[in-house]
Amino acid sequence: MTTAMRGVVVLAAVTLSVLPGQPEPARAADSVTSLRIVYRSAENASARVATLRCDPAGGTLSRPAGACRALTTLGRKAFAPTPPGMACSMIYGGPQQAVVSGTLAGRRVWARFTRRDGCEIKRWNRIAFLLGGR
Repeated sequence: MTTAMRGVVVLAAVTLSVLPGQPEPARAADSVTSLRIVYRSAENASARVATLRCDPAGGTLSRPAGACRALTTLGRKAFAPTPPGMACSMIYGGPQQAVVSGTLAGRRVWARFTRRDGCEIKRWNRIAFLLGGR
């Protein structure tokens, strides 16, 4: 098969996969978002635990539909760590801690959040919608 013919075959396959009027493929089980959020106001404080599921939105987190929309927009970068070597302001934001674990769009996530410096405060603020705005 010549290179030109391969290109036509690939183009035909792509065209067939996006034809209008075709039913959407069933949502795969691997696209599930299900999170467990553990929040502590201080290191030795008792934990407050919330859950979030998306598609359909639910769980014990307040305003789950809004949280699911925000997660769709942010994607995995919501849980990205501070890049190595990043200069962070030495501003202490408080003793609060949170751990978010579970799956986001079918991919495992585990992230710990603190407010120990400017970079960590920025990460915290990025996911504050999961912490009840705390």
